[in-house]
Amino acid sequence: MTGGRGGPGAASVPPARARWLPRTADLTDAFFSLVVTALGLGIAIAVVDGVSASSPWGVLLAALAVGVGDLVLRAPLRLLATAAGAAGALVAGLAAQVLVAWVALLVAPGVTVASGWSVLWVLLLTSAVMAVGRWLWGSSDNAYVVADVVRRARRHARGSGSAAGGPRPPGLLVVQLDGVSAPVLHQAVDAGLVPTMQRWLESGSHRVDTWWATVPSTTPAAQAGLLHGAADQIPAFRWWDRGLGRLVVTNRPDDAALVEERLSDGAGLLSGGGTAVATIFSGDAAASYLVMSRGSRHGLGPGPAYARFFARPFVLARAVTVTAGEILKELYQARRQVVYDVQPRVSRGGWYVVLRAVTNVLLRDLATALVADALVRGDPTVFVDLVDYDEVAHHAGPTRPEALRSLEGLDQVLRILEEVARGAPRRYDLVVLSDHGQTLGATFEQVEGRSLLETVRALMAEPGVAGLESSDGEAWGPVNALLAGVLGRGGDPVVLGPDAGAGDRRHGRGRREDGPRLREHGRAGRAPDGGQGAPDVVVVGSGNLGLVWFPDAAERLVLEDLQVRWPGLVSGLAARPAVGVVVVDTRSRGLVAVGASGLRLLEADDDAVEGDDPLAAYPARAAADLARAARLPHTGDLLLVSAVGPRDQVHAFEGQVGSHGGLGGAQNLAFLLHPADLAVDDARCEDVDGLRLLVGPDAVHAQLVAWQVERGVRAPAARTSVREVG
Repeated sequence: MTGGRGGPGAASVPPARARWLPRTADLTDAFFSLVVTALGLGIAIAVVDGVSASSPWGVLLAALAVGVGDLVLRAPLRLLATAAGAAGALVAGLAAQVLVAWVALLVAPGVTVASGWSVLWVLLLTSAVMAVGRWLWGSSDNAYVVADVVRRARRHARGSGSAAGGPRPPGLLVVQLDGVSAPVLHQAVDAGLVPTMQRWLESGSHRVDTWWATVPSTTPAAQAGLLHGAADQIPAFRWWDRGLGRLVVTNRPDDAALVEERLSDGAGLLSGGGTAVATIFSGDAAASYLVMSRGSRHGLGPGPAYARFFARPFVLARAVTVTAGEILKELYQARRQVVYDVQPRVSRGGWYVVLRAVTNVLLRDLATALVADALVRGDPTVFVDLVDYDEVAHHAGPTRPEALRSLEGLDQVLRILEEVARGAPRRYDLVVLSDHGQTLGATFEQVEGRSLLETVRALMAEPGVAGLESSDGEAWGPVNALLAGVLGRGGDPVVLGPDAGAGDRRHGRGRREDGPRLREHGRAGRAPDGGQGAPDVVVVGSGNLGLVWFPDAAERLVLEDLQVRWPGLVSGLAARPAVGVVVVDTRSRGLVAVGASGLRLLEADDDAVEGDDPLAAYPARAAADLARAARLPHTGDLLLVSAVGPRDQVHAFEGQVGSHGGLGGAQNLAFLLHPADLAVDDARCEDVDGLRLLVGPDAVHAQLVAWQVERGVRAPAARTSVREVG
């Protein structure tokens, strides 16, 4: 979708006053909104005790009063949000929604209200009825979230002449569909689950290319590359930093800020006035919303954009009711897997039920509204990450029905943003991409009967060794960004999930604390000052990529040292059925990939293999990917990739039935959906299993920057080098 391309003289510009005249579509939207609101109010009034109506006309007038109240309060709420920020917009918006509904019910003739609690129930029930009504009508359920933004875009288009093909400066909108592999996208197109993207492909306006997500195939590494061109600074989703003496976890706002300081050169994809929404890193954007690296220092972002979301009648109430519906959906889908004994599967209870609902409804609606607002403002480049599919696929499986159906909601978002972009002051090219894919498989613990940390400790033959294992924290990222922005300004950020406090917990001898997936075992080492030191071994899982550190060593241990200290460790790990390969450095032969019955020299000129090739079951790029990953800053002393089964199934070192991070299956096959007249430069591609692909997120970043330059969104400039990491 590229918008109009008319030249300066392509069409006459209509008089400015024409932009305020309502169009047929505007009148239709207003009428439909009035009818649906009145229907919802009528049903809610009939059900809720403490509210009654003597005639349908009173209900209709109450619905009309709601619309009028919305218009009256918009300007003062935006001013308040400018002063009070996003947290102020949240509080004021909630109060405004209740106030508008209460006043509307009070002023409507024939309607009586007994209490404020009755008004709250009316809000919730009306929102639920409105959502169902829009679905029955065939309207996108979350279109109501940005309805006023769409109307504002239409008015702007009429006033500026862009609706008639007038000239508009270029812009770029990049939408990341987290975790969606190229094969899954094609499957969804064939199944009719993504009609918007299907229309683009079949009309020829867009084409889709596969790109290779290098190890570690995780969202932090991908966004460091996509947004900053610096994926080489990220060894995993979380890692042990020997300099800091603690875990660095990328879904903690302070850690994300620390990492961005290391990788940013000021010339990221969103530099020059761009906007980042719901990402880990900012891409050097001028405006950021729900961005992890800026959460604890800059909050959620400028307040006025949040006021438009929180203060619209029934928007937040609708999000709450639909979120509750998402919880029920998840409970049903999880139960279905148990009843039908779907294998492999993992537990889908606990906090995940709530996290899925909040992420896939409330945060998605909020992100959609923020992006739409940025488009109407005319921000030159906008980047948003939508995590719905990734969240469900981790727990259900990447090709399971509930995971694929989550793509329907994401496609609705694309349709809405396409409509907003038509009337935006810029002519936006819409690019959709993924950061990686996912691969199905039973977990390491399900196969082995014990965790990776327990396996390492057993092979070290030191039962009292102090160990720390960290995994399963990815799902908390978006919620942590939200909480850090609302509650964490001016003090310590609020961080939830299994990695909360992971950087500074220490346990004495024999003491053990188990969170959902944060475990520390045995005695703690002693620091020189007599305080508690680092654990003796740290194990981290990033999907089917596992990393092991021995923090008491000042620098990375090589195989010769490991053999002296723990003779059976490396060979024992490589022999485990769920482990495919162990990568370790050596003094004399460089990096070595060790398998159950052979090894491969990763840095030798002849790519020598001794015994059976441990990489035979992996893609052709495995050797290059593992050699790169094993030389990244802060990488583990040992790097493990799980075994790959005959149906390309892998084994996550964390509790996920759908995983990514290492190699195997579709996790490395990401996609890039782009306007057909923007070509992928073959000079940036490499040969991968007989195909010419962009390899790594840094290459995709370079291609996106080239498209910005080609369209005139960005001036050509030599990039400064990324700062070295100490």
